[in-house]
Amino acid sequence: MPNPFAPANELLGPLFMQVYVVLMIVAVVAGTVFDMYHKGSAKFFLQQRRQSRAAATRKLSGSELATIVACTLSHDIATFGEFCNRDRRISHIFMFYGFVLYLITTLVLVFGYADESRAPALLPLLWNLGALMVLVGGYWFFFLLRVNVVHDGQPVWRLVPADLFIVSLLASVTAALLYEFVSLAASPTATGVFLGIYLFLTTLLFVTIPWSKFAHMFYKPVVAFERRVEEADGSSDLPAPADPRI
Repeated sequence: MPNPFAPANELLGPLFMQVYVVLMIVAVVAGTVFDMYHKGSAKFFLQQRRQSRAAATRKLSGSELATIVACTLSHDIATFGEFCNRDRRISHIFMFYGFVLYLITTLVLVFGYADESRAPALLPLLWNLGALMVLVGGYWFFFLLRVNVVHDGQPVWRLVPADLFIVSLLASVTAALLYEFVSLAASPTATGVFLGIYLFLTTLLFVTIPWSKFAHMFYKPVVAFERRVEEADGSSDLPAPADPRI
């Protein structure tokens, strides 16, 4: 099965794509660090942690902390348990797992098969599957589940700063599939144009982290873990959940 990055390697050279991917990884790290510094997230988390530890009524054992880690990973991260709305939960599962699959296969194809026009059939298949999962979950969320559209009655096309991440993500992944489709027609000019669009939109996705919600995927696991720890050690100031049997 054709390597979707083979046309890019022919036009720009394998080294270009590899350097580009490395730069995007650097952009994610730098953008997240800047976001934490600019918004004071790291300082807030540390202060909150010190306060909660001081207010704790009991010390948790190693096994209890391990259980909390397992619950956080299996519920809050793996299944997006923070969302009570089933549709929002499913859409985020599609986007998250699709994006992870898309990124991993991109790394393997760019670095592992840079000099090959074809790759094991499974890799391009998984790359396309991951992209399609992102688009299914993303477009479902964008058109039908956004809070300002569903609850505030705003038009679907009304965008706010919080929409930067979902819009740039959908634009980038949509461009990826369009680039792949056009490259199959073996038109160097059209392939070059769509490759340029794809790279531009992907760059936009990764360099706008300080202004988008991209970094939230790194914050949420920390917040979820801390919330569970506070509930377990008695330092939480949140009201106890109501008994569903009452």
